[in-house]
Amino acid sequence: MSDKTLHIVGGGMAGSEAAWQAAQAGLDVVIHEMRPKVETFAHQTGKLAEMVCSNSFRSDDSEQNAVGLLHWEMREAGSLIMASADKHRLPAGGALAVDREPFSQYVTDTLRALPNVTVVDEEITALPTDGHWLFTTGPLTSPALGQAIQDISGADRLAFFDAIAPIVYAESIDMDVVWAQSRYDKGETEDERKAYLNCPMNKDQYEAFIDALLAADKTEFHEGETAGYFDGCLPIEVMAERGRETLRHGPMKPIGLTNAHKPEEKAYAVVQLRRDNALGTLYNIVGFQTKMKYGAQKEVFAMIPGLENASFARLGGIHRNTFMNSPTLLDGEMRLRARPNIRFAGQVTGVEGYVESAAMGLLAARFAIAELAGETLPPVPETTAMGALVTHISGGAEAKTFQPMNVNFGLFPPVDLKGGRKNRPARYKAYTDRAKEAWGNWLAAQSVEVA
Repeated sequence: MSDKTLHIVGGGMAGSEAAWQAAQAGLDVVIHEMRPKVETFAHQTGKLAEMVCSNSFRSDDSEQNAVGLLHWEMREAGSLIMASADKHRLPAGGALAVDREPFSQYVTDTLRALPNVTVVDEEITALPTDGHWLFTTGPLTSPALGQAIQDISGADRLAFFDAIAPIVYAESIDMDVVWAQSRYDKGETEDERKAYLNCPMNKDQYEAFIDALLAADKTEFHEGETAGYFDGCLPIEVMAERGRETLRHGPMKPIGLTNAHKPEEKAYAVVQLRRDNALGTLYNIVGFQTKMKYGAQKEVFAMIPGLENASFARLGGIHRNTFMNSPTLLDGEMRLRARPNIRFAGQVTGVEGYVESAAMGLLAARFAIAELAGETLPPVPETTAMGALVTHISGGAEAKTFQPMNVNFGLFPPVDLKGGRKNRPARYKAYTDRAKEAWGNWLAAQSVEVA
């Protein structure tokens, strides 16, 4: 390998996107991926960019939603992750949901086909002292590498618990009870307007379901494990413990839905399922991340109308995720202050979500590309979604209370808009208009071309 080689540790969303960006700029890239040689709790394959939880990239609205804006910025930068997501898109109302298996296969095949990309199946357990390295090991960083990060940074690793929602075989869903409809019939096509399956509950059914959730056997953590939960991926039992009505105003809210079988009856609560593959043979239960034991899951989920005889392709689960206290450890170009030849990106840095992780991989790669070309990129405008995220993890957040964060408009500098905070659509549009102009200017200022 040449001195223009970028070593990337981890082949998830961030690592795959970084590899693509670097390779397109002409760098030699080595991806060090420990799977399938070393397995994790959540991964099922050795493919790159495997989706281990939801199959959704969330809202694709680039004018009214921060994550939709992040989609737009990534597409403008020639993102491989977004190209694969668009190619394998599934109907999901206003969200961008993807067929997970062909999605990861496409990313894997694309990267392995590039002459300047090498994928090595090995576990990296130490932080190198020379060369150019980007660590994108994600929240399931191996214990040995996690210890190495702790040793060099002089800071304890932080952690939180993350939960996975179950997936149901479509043929086992009772469509005499369940109906297809996106909330408020959102979507431009018939497929989009019927992208979700809905399981209605009356008040008695809901109350019995909550009782069963609270009483169910759950996974217990080992003594000394005190990590909290990421609020965007709370187990349903934890939500139920916060109040009996919490689920009914969260993932089980009935608003915007009309029972096609009984239009005159208003459901008290609704469980939604979203298509998980292009064939329509698999559906995941939206928002139903859980720490219930497997036997309890089958009993409790059988209480959901329409799922009494459901068969599961995958039951839910919970695992410990690791992230760094990035505001104390990383500089504005995502370099480890204690060892600047190493950058970090992805969920291990404290961003949350597929898209956010890939976006940080994209940025870290572009910083590395410029560095290897003997150049320095201008700071990413904090008025962009990319800039808001990298600012947050590199010093914008309070280190003492640092927790994983999805992109949101609260991370952006405020806009000065007549009508104040009450005019939300206009305010969000102002955020996204400002961001798009700034992002376009930042990309145009780069002399090293990413094809």
